[in-house]
Amino acid sequence: MQSTMIRRAVEQDAERLTALVQGADAYQGQYASIISGYRVTPDYIARHQVFVAVDEGARVLGFYALVLDPAELDLIFVADEAQGMGVGRLLVAHMTEQAGNAGLSEVRVVSHPPAEKFYRRLGAERVGTVAPSPPKVAWERPELRFVISR
Repeated sequence: MQSTMIRRAVEQDAERLTALVQGADAYQGQYASIISGYRVTPDYIARHQVFVAVDEGARVLGFYALVLDPAELDLIFVADEAQGMGVGRLLVAHMTEQAGNAGLSEVRVVSHPPAEKFYRRLGAERVGTVAPSPPKVAWERPELRFVISR
């Protein structure tokens, strides 16, 4: 496996990050509506803490977006071909470090239902459930939080 580097996203990354979201196998079938038409815009990248995991060839392996107020992991995606390589774990570790640096004591996550186990393995605790918000989201979603230690 090539080494992975995490860097701050720049507005030129917007199209590549949008393509990663739109192409995610985890959001096919019953979950497709939540990403239908979704775009990661240059403005979004400028307003939030967006970080990208890239390999030595600058290929995007994944990314996350941390919103500081209120503190929430808004997005996290790992490219399908990079699943199981530790990229998600690396992104979450980086996110918790950035959250601590920003003075946050916890970070909320409204999880894609199949991803709940992933977050829990990395230390998030379930704190509730978020009700559906049709038409985009027709299912309940687990609400979790990462407690940030400083």
